[in-house]
Amino acid sequence: MAGVIDDFELRRPRRAGGAPAPGTIELRLSACRPFDGAALLRFLADRAVPGVESVDAGTYRRSLSLDHGGGVVALTPEDGAVRCALRLDDPRDLTAAVARCKRVLDLHADPLPISARLGQDPVLGELVRRRPGLRVPGCVDGFELAARAIVGQQISVAAAGTLLGRLAASHGEPLAEPDGAVTHRFPAAEAVAALEPAELPMPRGRGEALRALGRLVADEGVAFDAGADAAGALSALRAIHGVGPWTASYVAMRALGDPDAFLPGDVGVRHALERLGEDADPRAALRLAEPWRPWRSYAVLHLWSSLSPDARTTVSGRAPSNRPRAGRDRPGGLLRRRPRERGRGRPGEHGA
Repeated sequence: MAGVIDDFELRRPRRAGGAPAPGTIELRLSACRPFDGAALLRFLADRAVPGVESVDAGTYRRSLSLDHGGGVVALTPEDGAVRCALRLDDPRDLTAAVARCKRVLDLHADPLPISARLGQDPVLGELVRRRPGLRVPGCVDGFELAARAIVGQQISVAAAGTLLGRLAASHGEPLAEPDGAVTHRFPAAEAVAALEPAELPMPRGRGEALRALGRLVADEGVAFDAGADAAGALSALRAIHGVGPWTASYVAMRALGDPDAFLPGDVGVRHALERLGEDADPRAALRLAEPWRPWRSYAVLHLWSSLSPDARTTVSGRAPSNRPRAGRDRPGGLLRRRPRERGRGRPGEHGA
């Protein structure tokens, strides 16, 4: 995109006493202003997988799995930039690690054309003018993001985090040198594909879907990362029993980097539209969102962010549920019961 600065400044990190920190590479990654790093940290903190990632004191820290080994990264957003401290098993992975860091924080985005388009919309305009620097949080690994979306189906943010943390502790590779709360890598696709359903800390049907995802990536070479064959990847994902449209759209938005993905049935989207006085029916939401193209993914983030801090933790970024919601989830009454997708399972209730 025009105006995006892709260069980074390499620095030698220092300990408190001034001595260089051994084995660590520190960089300054540029971001186009305005850049709402605080919103990114809140989103990532709400969904952090215990043992794999953490957010503390304004820094997002997580493990990485790269071509030549592993690593740990610490990302600290600043005004128009991000401080990035990398500890890598093999320095040949530096370029790939930096690219993944940029993807997870959406640093390639240019907010100016996005705000110019969405800021003129009669529904979204005020939200966009209030938060012009919102980014769409990405991921460091497409398989991991797709796995998280599947595991998170039908359950809360907290429950999904617990299950994913148990999965990582049991089947992820332990770090030789833990970094604070970061102790493991997320399990590889090959490891997940080889598991027996009884080994997975989740209902059998969801475990089977997770194993099927592992086989797609490990055996068939399907990729869920930016630059991959998105149409082919999403078609293969939707073919997994128990995976529905919400999960596929969420993966498109966060893993495949689609700036125009939309989640019309998402509970958070519906709740935000109702607060704005709009019809929250998914078909009506699709019609309403047509003028938001080609930036509907950013529109989703603005809708999620329009919810109160308490609601953001429990509602924002969740897929539709078939259970009636409490009155607080829909001003003036309950959300209508939505029919279950026969043979497809029920979409998740959070953005993992």
